[in-house]
Amino acid sequence: MSDLRALLRSTRLLTLTGAGGVGKTRLALEFARGISSRYARLDLVELDALRDGATLTQSVAAALGMGERAGPTGVDVVVRAIGDASQLLILDNCEHLAEPCARLVVTLLGRCPRLRILATSREALRVPGETVFRVGELSLPPADAGNDVTALQRADSVRLFVERAAHRSPGFALDRTNGPLVAEICRRLDGLTLAVELAACHIGAFAPGDILAGLDDHASQLDLLAGGSRTGPRRHSTLATAVDWSHRLLDPAEQAVFRRLAVLAGGFDLAAAGSVCAGGGIGPQDVFPLLRALEAKSLISRLPGDTAPTRFRQLGVIRAYAMERLRASGELGPTLRSALAWLHEVAERACGDVFADQASSPLTVERDNLASVPAHATGQDETTRVRLTLELARVHYQQEQPSAAGALLTGLLREPGGQALGGEVAALATRVAAQQADPRRALSLGERAVNLERQRHVPSGLANALDARAAAWLCRGEFTEAVSDLRACLDVVAPLGSPEDVAWCTQHLAWALLQAGGEREADELMADCLPVLREQAPWPRVAAALHTAGAVRLALGQMESAEALFTEVLRIAPGGSFHALYPVEGLALVAAESGDMQRALRLCEASALARRLLDTEPEASWRRRTEQAAVRARTVLPTAAREAAVVGAHELRGDRLVAYALRTGSGEQVRRGLDTMGADDERWRLTAREFMVVELVAEGLTNRQIASELGLSAHTVATHLDKVRDKLGLRSRTQIALWFDRPRSYRR
Repeated sequence: MSDLRALLRSTRLLTLTGAGGVGKTRLALEFARGISSRYARLDLVELDALRDGATLTQSVAAALGMGERAGPTGVDVVVRAIGDASQLLILDNCEHLAEPCARLVVTLLGRCPRLRILATSREALRVPGETVFRVGELSLPPADAGNDVTALQRADSVRLFVERAAHRSPGFALDRTNGPLVAEICRRLDGLTLAVELAACHIGAFAPGDILAGLDDHASQLDLLAGGSRTGPRRHSTLATAVDWSHRLLDPAEQAVFRRLAVLAGGFDLAAAGSVCAGGGIGPQDVFPLLRALEAKSLISRLPGDTAPTRFRQLGVIRAYAMERLRASGELGPTLRSALAWLHEVAERACGDVFADQASSPLTVERDNLASVPAHATGQDETTRVRLTLELARVHYQQEQPSAAGALLTGLLREPGGQALGGEVAALATRVAAQQADPRRALSLGERAVNLERQRHVPSGLANALDARAAAWLCRGEFTEAVSDLRACLDVVAPLGSPEDVAWCTQHLAWALLQAGGEREADELMADCLPVLREQAPWPRVAAALHTAGAVRLALGQMESAEALFTEVLRIAPGGSFHALYPVEGLALVAAESGDMQRALRLCEASALARRLLDTEPEASWRRRTEQAAVRARTVLPTAAREAAVVGAHELRGDRLVAYALRTGSGEQVRRGLDTMGADDERWRLTAREFMVVELVAEGLTNRQIASELGLSAHTVATHLDKVRDKLGLRSRTQIALWFDRPRSYRR
């Protein structure tokens, strides 16, 4: 509402766009109600019943109370009726009349100087001066909310579901039992407003678990999301009707691409769409403009972020409809085969990488497509199936999902088709077993991988197998054997001519030497390989190497150097990933060695909590060191300081943990505040970045100055402030500044 008020002050045509059922009309009406006093007149024109633009002007005239007097030259009568009065005209549901609406809007705005128009449409009108506001889906509960009712109710989609369900079944309330089910329903429905409302209507007849089960099948999903309001728009009576309304407005080529995209459950970029959707008169070069048309009509959505290449997706309920259309067209089989061929082509690009298990696979972002396309495609080539299964297992391994990876690899190890890949399957299975802390199985598989690759005589495969067996030795605590395998691996890799692969293998050797007590040689090796990795390797490899270098310096007693290296990792690793936990633990060890036991304990506890949430474990030797540091800190600290450290650790997550660990900027503010902050203090509700913004607001800086200070855009700063206002119930910058200065006593 606040954004719309600001926009309407600076534009005369504001168009709300978004998918069918997202809530455009409801938002427009609520917004208009709130600002109606600003205008001499406010009129609503509902266009969904019009079949074409022939009677558009007459409909507007009728809404203005002009009736049949408008006649064939109705636009002149409408202009005279509006004149120079301050008026807001709402044109609701313009998408099927986009061109005639655009022509009418241009005329009215050109001839009525104080007129403002608020339009709703599934695509923009595309006229000069138009401001487009995309109405997004409702916010979803975080994946780690579990059965925390308070955390779940912060999500708009959950609150809407509960409110509508309580209307249908009085007494319905969110609790620890049904909360996770309701949250998953909302996630499956992508927070699409109409879909959430329709699903909630079944409470009373069905339990939340039954509703969730009904969303698993595309056809039953569309049947389930029926039963809308009898008095609402007909296009909203069921979700299928809402999507069908948009589908009928597409031309044949747009319809073909729309339904073929349904096989890409994990989203897609332009290359994927071009490979999968071409055919039947549509060339790969034709797909881009068709994607733009579908995105403009809100039938596909761009995924958030600035990643390249840009990725899109179909909302789940829209994809269910598209899949039904694909089946009806008879194109499901050919489209799945096209998707399979495209995935195999992407997989082949990674062939030849020495350490593919640890590389950034081009298929990482295609995990869901890797899982769904081969599972549904029939008549696929055995070689393709085996390769894609291995690639899916690699993605699971790289994302620390060893159980999923292990299940796939166990099947491949039993199949004759897996033998065509030499020791690749066994090598990856070795790493998975080590990740699962199963040293006996890891070594057995490592031996198998090395033997297979020695028979195959492929140097890159042998290097990978030796590296994997070294991981098994490390898992068993047999460090001398690990060093031996990694020296042999380095001898194989060096002649292959890849400086990055040599540096990566050297980093592994340095880590093994550190475990074996050879920290001085390890330090020399890191001095050789770290510059190469900084220059050439992707950030996950750089992060791992920096961690190794930091651990070596820690073992050598060089605390300042170790702290600098661990800090460098934190600056490049995403705060919510397991990569950030190693440097946090490293900084805890530095703090313990430097005598700052409260900081050491707080970092150890916070990292342990984060690891439990992510279900990830470090190497045994590293885990023992951090656990020993935590025990030492607990022993040394007085009771009050120990309890303060533990309580504070529970509130350090994501950005806040990184900020505290870095001890810079807002991290220093967080550090100072931790010892005085109670569990009920409202400051815990802010992220570290939000806290930084609030601190600068309290200093009197404008959004633009804050953006310059923090290296953000002014828009991002405004977004952070919006979230602060929502979390704390504060409405002005003055209130925010007062809250910051008196965080315990100030309340709204």
